[in-house]
Amino acid sequence: MTKRKMVAAFAAVTFIAVLSGSGEHLAEGSLPLATALAALLWAQLRWPLTGLVTGICGVVAMRVAELTTGGWLWPVTLLYVWATLHGSAAVDGSVTLLPRARLRVVVAIGAVHAVMAFNLEWTVLQHSAVWTLQHVGPDALWLTAALAVTVAAGGWQRWTRTAIEQQRTAERLRVAREVHDTVAHTLTVVGVHLNVAADALDSAPDEAREALRLAQDVRRKAMGDLSSLVGVLRDDRRPPAEPLDLSALVSQVCEAGLDARLTVTGDGAPLPVRTAVGLVVREALTNTVRHAGARTVTVDVHYGPVTEVTVTDDGAGSQRASQRTSERTSERTSERTSERASERGEGHGLTGMRERVEALGGSLTTHGDGGFTVHARIPA
Repeated sequence: MTKRKMVAAFAAVTFIAVLSGSGEHLAEGSLPLATALAALLWAQLRWPLTGLVTGICGVVAMRVAELTTGGWLWPVTLLYVWATLHGSAAVDGSVTLLPRARLRVVVAIGAVHAVMAFNLEWTVLQHSAVWTLQHVGPDALWLTAALAVTVAAGGWQRWTRTAIEQQRTAERLRVAREVHDTVAHTLTVVGVHLNVAADALDSAPDEAREALRLAQDVRRKAMGDLSSLVGVLRDDRRPPAEPLDLSALVSQVCEAGLDARLTVTGDGAPLPVRTAVGLVVREALTNTVRHAGARTVTVDVHYGPVTEVTVTDDGAGSQRASQRTSERTSERTSERTSERASERGEGHGLTGMRERVEALGGSLTTHGDGGFTVHARIPA
């Protein structure tokens, strides 16, 4: 419910309640008081505490002048509630609780109001202490209960909004990981083949033609992967995707000019673990092709109670890559060196790998010493 709708409801309830609870002196002061309190609720849209204090003063004046026989506290209950809820507006226009410091001010005003009502009944209107306690006490309990419920409801709303925002953030991260995992590896392999074609276009046109054909094949597969990904994101009821083919991933790296070897031992790992293994291997191989300049890369996977994945490259650069790099202009070489230096660290890919592994209760570590190693442990 938006602010204005809530205030309209509060004003209507206050107007009717004050008229209904004022007894036989309705014509003398209850109608003006009910009208004033309803108007003050609208004033609270801009001045929440000022409207509350003004309403309290109006009730006290009417009671001392004996123009109304209504209560001391309950007629301004919704003014207290609105002052408690008058925090910062949410995106949808709804209201939230006040900050704690200002919430204490509202509670302090309520305490002073209750003490003042007791003293006025006892000392000014000359009622006995027992009679005063019997009439002011229920008012104070009513106001306390109303504020407690308001604070509880506001806290629940705040918690719910925070939980929804966290869920949206997690969903954005999930989509980002899916897109990165699907696109990054393919574009890296395509880029390698296009670089080969560009270097060999004049000196070895057959090699350039073959590189372009491989790039086209990889691009075609990427389009299929993206189509599948969009379908899954649009409909979460679809069955989970099959784990990636590790042999196909290693073959793609070999076609890009690296000496890649795959070793797989053990079996029986559940589908989420095998899916995570494929994604870790793909991202690690992508980083090797893009940033390492390696000659060799080894992939070791052991399925068991704790599945372990190790991807290691030598990071020295292949002979072909070295030849191509020496033929480039100094400007392009400098750009690539800078790019590799900045991206070899904890980029989006490694962060996504770590998040996927940790989501399954595992751990992922990386280290570079004469090469670069990615090691993941995933419990079954």
